[in-house]
Amino acid sequence: MPKLKQLHAGHASAVLAFELANRAYFAASVADRGDAFFDTFTDRYSALLAEQEAGVCAFYVLVAEDGSVLGRFNLYDIGNGTAELGYRVAQSVAGHGVATAAVRELCRLAVARHGLRTLRAGTSRENLASQRVLAKAGFVPADPAGPGDASGPWFQCDLRGQQ
Repeated sequence: MPKLKQLHAGHASAVLAFELANRAYFAASVADRGDAFFDTFTDRYSALLAEQEAGVCAFYVLVAEDGSVLGRFNLYDIGNGTAELGYRVAQSVAGHGVATAAVRELCRLAVARHGLRTLRAGTSRENLASQRVLAKAGFVPADPAGPGDASGPWFQCDLRGQQ
């Protein structure tokens, strides 16, 4: 059974392998990260860990029993009881309820570990699968005004009562 774990230094090689193995799959629905992302991965990864240590973000990986990464689930811009949610799952597990289960678990952790009351998430208009995941996890359509790219719908989840 895959487990959602907070990102740490030991996950670096598995996260890189996940990103490389799924690069083309992700590029079909979101902008490709580009070669520079992979060329400077070690520095970028260290920066993520520093952001997490500072408490402005919280990064999680969905880890399979064999130690491989099946997904990334991130809380960005943590402050005033709110954060923005971003996630991606491996093509091999897409469509099997893995993302929905992990988002639900992250909602629980957002309250228990990070003291959050509200999560927001944006999707592209074309990413209907992500919109379904958010709806199944308790997110409802929200005013598009907010952080990130306003080119697609925004969703919000009230976390009160999710412990």
